[in-house]
Amino acid sequence: MGRIALVTGGTTGIGASICKALKAAGYNVAANNVVYSDADKAFEQETGIKVFQWDVASPDQCLKGVETVAATMGGPVEVLVNNAGITKDGMMHKMPVENWDKVITVDLSSCFFMSRAVINSMREKGFGRIINISSINGRAGQMGQTNYSAAKAGIIGFTKALAQEAAPKGITVNAVAPGYTLTEMVKAVPEAVLKTIVEKIPVGRLGQPEEIARTIVFLAADEAGYITGETISVNGGQRMD
Repeated sequence: MGRIALVTGGTTGIGASICKALKAAGYNVAANNVVYSDADKAFEQETGIKVFQWDVASPDQCLKGVETVAATMGGPVEVLVNNAGITKDGMMHKMPVENWDKVITVDLSSCFFMSRAVINSMREKGFGRIINISSINGRAGQMGQTNYSAAKAGIIGFTKALAQEAAPKGITVNAVAPGYTLTEMVKAVPEAVLKTIVEKIPVGRLGQPEEIARTIVFLAADEAGYITGETISVNGGQRMD
């Protein structure tokens, strides 16, 4: 049996592609979602990947959720992919405080809550992989996304700090910063706006979720143990730093 991997927000978009890619690479994969819907049931039936329900914005639910995953999967989580995230866009001078708080909690604080839930078992085992999903907008910023850009930039700082703490115990912590990727959310962008976005991408197209997923599989591997504290951009050359 392969290592146990857990992907938050793992049933749609990039998260679903990550789950499928990890399973194809031999991992024993669990997915998390905040609700268990008919779509999640269909995902389980299609992929054979078990879906677990809890809110990553709740530290208590994260602890209990990870315990349930470990009991169900037959061992502790060895690979954690913090993928869950939301957007609540708007210009800052019009942004309700609750829209700031919600995005910061779901997108950034959840990385702390989830990592905290798995770190002790990883330390005891002497092995772990924590991979946090940031964004091109965490590096470049984006008008109308002060909350989202702040959260995704915070993930990069969190990654660097935890990487230093965890390295002596054989745990690597890295981030992946996707660019504009062809998910349902991006497909909903008006065609004229999407055309403007693509014009700014040197490779001339949107990314595919599978391309993001392959990066996660690379970082999750046992052989990637000398890479930690890094943020890998997968954005078609739109942001080079």
